[in-house]
Amino acid sequence: MVTLAVVGAGSRGTSYARHAVETGRARVVAVADPLAGRRDRFPEAAPYADWRDLAALPRQADAVIIATQDRDHVEPAVRFAELGYDILLEKPMAVSEDDCRAIVAAAERSGAVFAVCHVLRYTPYTRALKALLDEGRIGEIVSVQHLEPVGWWHQAHSYVRGNWRRADESTFMLLAKSCHDLDWLVHLTGKQVTRVSSFGGLHHFRPENRPAGAADRCLDCSVEPGCPYSAKRLYLPLAGDHSWPLSVLTDDVSEAGVLAALRTGPYGRCVYACDNDVVDHQVVNLEFEGGTTASFTMTGFTPALHRQTRIFGTRGSIDGDGDRLTVHDFVTGRSSVVETRPSGDGTARGGHGGGDEALVEAFLTAVATRERAPILSSPAQSLHSHLIAWAAERSRLTGETVSLEGTPR
Repeated sequence: MVTLAVVGAGSRGTSYARHAVETGRARVVAVADPLAGRRDRFPEAAPYADWRDLAALPRQADAVIIATQDRDHVEPAVRFAELGYDILLEKPMAVSEDDCRAIVAAAERSGAVFAVCHVLRYTPYTRALKALLDEGRIGEIVSVQHLEPVGWWHQAHSYVRGNWRRADESTFMLLAKSCHDLDWLVHLTGKQVTRVSSFGGLHHFRPENRPAGAADRCLDCSVEPGCPYSAKRLYLPLAGDHSWPLSVLTDDVSEAGVLAALRTGPYGRCVYACDNDVVDHQVVNLEFEGGTTASFTMTGFTPALHRQTRIFGTRGSIDGDGDRLTVHDFVTGRSSVVETRPSGDGTARGGHGGGDEALVEAFLTAVATRERAPILSSPAQSLHSHLIAWAAERSRLTGETVSLEGTPR
């Protein structure tokens, strides 16, 4: 039985811990979170209001799940590595290059089992796609076209009203949301990125786009019924549901509790009257070793769907929609379909298409056996994926093409 400590018992930390417990292979023995209601989610665990109180003790568990806010990852990650804990670290690793490097160095010094939550690597869909590519079904990969459809309501929830709305309080959008995708493209191609260019910005969720007559809060707004981003329409039908996204609004998920949260909290604000500054759309162009290229689009103006990907090779191509893969063979001229439909959708609410559960199971196996093979990304590989995001953001801000030659493997 693997013993776990949870540092940051919000939506992601709680989800990973519950998946671990549900396997029957783990139990949570300690939880650190400043909010008592979150600590109470694990009634059999020793509670700590501050992770430093837990870290002041000799090692209390085999491993720690670190899922604090993005800016608060580096200190606990380094300290728990020094204490000998194995570490499951929510993405992004940290919000500066130096902090990411410090975490990687600490993990490597300690010899810990260390996994960043790049959950897309672990989905049944990805495993099937990777197998097709590795067996040469479409020959050599020449180019990739990849879309992350964030979803109009998810954009409003997390990146306009929510915790990731401001770069100075969290980090920029691409690192917060799409280091998943940049890492996934590296995983599929098996190659490092050498050059990056990027364009994008905050197009829609701005004060000048506020409809005439709109109030500061949806509950007071006369134009709310016709607004795509109505907080009433998004959250009230979920009343009674303790899972994400309602779980981040309030611990009282009754209709009265949700209404109170929308009346006083950040999630009831008009999307045109928030203090957000992260982008709502961005494109990234990538050049890999050997000349393979990829174009990646992240946009908030979509339904909340699985990622959409087209991979073009020398002997065929693959179209993927997160549920199925359609393989086109240039020799036979025929197409075949591989079904990989997951149990949930591609959002956090749906377990990222099975990725959350599979990641947790891989981590528990690695901790229990001391074999790192189930972990599909090394610390250095995770660092490279993050460096791509910083390169893209520098390109977006400066208009320059940024080189990543010589990054660690």
